[in-house]
Amino acid sequence: MESNEPNSATGVKTQEVSVPPVEGVAGGGTSYGWVDGGLQGSSLGTGVIDPTKVHSADLLHVWSMPSTANVSQQEAPRPLEHVNLLAARNERESFQIALRPKVSWATSGIAGPVQIQCTDLCSSSGDRLVVGQSITLRRVVPILGVPDALVPIDPSSPQINLLPGETTAIWVSLNVPCGQQPGLYEGEIFITPVTTDTDSRAESLQKSERYQLYKELRTCLDITESRDYSSSEEMVQRLSSTSTALRRLLVLPAFQDCQENNGFGDMMDEDVMNNVAVRVKLSLTVWDFTLPLTPSLPAVFGISETVIEDRFCLEHGTEGWYDALDHHFRWLLQYRISPFFCRWGDSMRILAYTCPWPADHPKANEYYSDPRLAAYAVPYAPILTCTDAAKNSLRREVEILKTEAHWSKAYFYLWDEPLNMDQYEVIRNISNELRTYTPDVRILTTYYAGPSGSELTPSTFEAFAKVPNVLRPHTQIFCTSEWVLGTREDLVKDIIAELRPELGEEWWTYVCMGPSDPQPNWHLGMRGTQHRAVMWRVWKEGGTGFLYWGANCYEKAMIPSAEICFRRGLPPGDGVLFYPGEVFSSSHEPVASLRLERILSGMQDIEYLNLYSSKYGREEALALLEKTGAYLGPDRYTHDHGPVDVMRGEVYRTCRS
Repeated sequence: MESNEPNSATGVKTQEVSVPPVEGVAGGGTSYGWVDGGLQGSSLGTGVIDPTKVHSADLLHVWSMPSTANVSQQEAPRPLEHVNLLAARNERESFQIALRPKVSWATSGIAGPVQIQCTDLCSSSGDRLVVGQSITLRRVVPILGVPDALVPIDPSSPQINLLPGETTAIWVSLNVPCGQQPGLYEGEIFITPVTTDTDSRAESLQKSERYQLYKELRTCLDITESRDYSSSEEMVQRLSSTSTALRRLLVLPAFQDCQENNGFGDMMDEDVMNNVAVRVKLSLTVWDFTLPLTPSLPAVFGISETVIEDRFCLEHGTEGWYDALDHHFRWLLQYRISPFFCRWGDSMRILAYTCPWPADHPKANEYYSDPRLAAYAVPYAPILTCTDAAKNSLRREVEILKTEAHWSKAYFYLWDEPLNMDQYEVIRNISNELRTYTPDVRILTTYYAGPSGSELTPSTFEAFAKVPNVLRPHTQIFCTSEWVLGTREDLVKDIIAELRPELGEEWWTYVCMGPSDPQPNWHLGMRGTQHRAVMWRVWKEGGTGFLYWGANCYEKAMIPSAEICFRRGLPPGDGVLFYPGEVFSSSHEPVASLRLERILSGMQDIEYLNLYSSKYGREEALALLEKTGAYLGPDRYTHDHGPVDVMRGEVYRTCRS
């Protein structure tokens, strides 16, 4: 977040708070019964409080926090300041609003409900970023006591409940379209405590009105009840009757106020208009630079098809199965991620594929040609069932894809972390087969050690570094674990020295169970900058791609709404970057983790650094990372958000002309 205030919550300084850890998790805040020592409370006294007659600032604390902050339930209040943000076109920039009640205005065990409304952001030239489209609000929900799940807030009913003595965070995202005009955009967010008696509205209706509402709605249901229409004319007639009945409802006196406020942007209630609400002023500078549609760094993330099949009770290959995979694929593309689906076989064999449909299906070209996709996995079906049918299907797939312009994005991912020479031999044999179809095939192999059974001791770094000599020419993308490097950045040059770029060889990296704290990873409870720094590390070390093994690999469940359980033996959060929407509501839309949003921010930071490099050279861009204090190494990066803003602001200042 950009801030002109050096001591703001969103600026250079961020208050350090000692937080007790969640069991088995480093960092993160949980409810341990802390008290707000030294904080100014409310002077309203005792008795029933009517929030419509009291200024909201007397009822709750409101302050802003950057996207890298883990806002615990015991986060201490800070002064409320103007939020200043900077974003390129085709970029998402986020921040948080923290809310903590000073008193309770409810009698039902909660502190009270709060309404959160946001205006469109408008520029002086009349351009705007629209609420519900470019501006989204999500509530931060703790997982294992750590803030992580970002549950959407319905813009038509933007209300949440606050609990006594607990801080709640709202995640605000601003999505700047590719065609947005540059300039300064301004708006406000209104925070207003409201009454808790939800039944009072119904009770305020006359009995005759309630009866009429019921009768009209019952009529609409009867008219539209699922049935076979005898003709299209009958269907039109029934829809027309339903429309007439609904219009009769809208003119009832109970909806008089709604008729006067047509549209969400103007739906500010009387309390807000009377300045009862706490106002958070928001400014966004959109600058004249567009992040490329195709990410500069291919980041390929796995989605377990078996987890989807089990949780949503889908049979492999059915229409519902295709719909579910398609929905997950398209949803993840917004995070500058190139998804692949995967099914695991024995001994870490893996069937990895980006498109569920065969290459000659119309959907396939739509997938592979999508400019947001930086790399795609071609399915090697014989890896699981080595039949003639599977081999013939593979040959057809390659014959079709290799004639397309997008073939340069294709790769095969056959085996995860092979450990011995027998497994290496399988990779060699598959490579020889694929090279008979096309000589420019690319095979990706992940590994964290040298193979046992070779002349080198597998546990040594020398054996690890020499893997390219063992797998050449049967692997083109050598994907190594960051765990092996530890904090030794100097080891990177030893790995790269073994590669042959003239043969098309690349160096990618990955994280999984390790590395652990303090190095960058995406475990639950790690610092926000620690999550974001994964991509800073990739860029600084010179990797040309990145792989993550699984984004939905939680424990098996057989119903969509089942509680999410992380897999035993893995650090909490490992392999889980989003949650099924059904866990939190009736929505079928996946719920992003706070960590997934930080991955997106890191991917966007790479584009900023590449822009700076294109103008001043890579060495100057590396110096920018260091002199701003954002990232110096795997164990030396900022714990505060301020240096992130300084780095981004410097790119904006020097590259905008």
